[in-house]
Amino acid sequence: MNLNLPDAVQTYFDVSNGGDISRLAACFYTDASVTDENRTHQGIAAIEAWQQETRQTFTYRVEPLAATQNDDSLTVTARLVGNFPGSPLQLNHVFLLQDGQIRTLEIAP
Repeated sequence: MNLNLPDAVQTYFDVSNGGDISRLAACFYTDASVTDENRTHQGIAAIEAWQQETRQTFTYRVEPLAATQNDDSLTVTARLVGNFPGSPLQLNHVFLLQDGQIRTLEIAP
């Protein structure tokens, strides 16, 4: 499904699906945070390390299914399929956007 997502969010999903990890710096604030599996990754270096670690551990694809905008918050429901326990999963990605970049991202069922 093709959704009309903000550039920063689309870039995040492109990177999540195997794109160049260095592109994360263009879509996240330098002090941004990502919370996934009850762990928070603060700053670009930590976010890049989280993506790299996830890629080394699992093979997966994420497909955005629906998006709901509420002021600066964007919730994207996505299907995650891969070689991890519980696959496939449907997860909510809650982005806090500011000036076209991602300030925070929380990923949860």
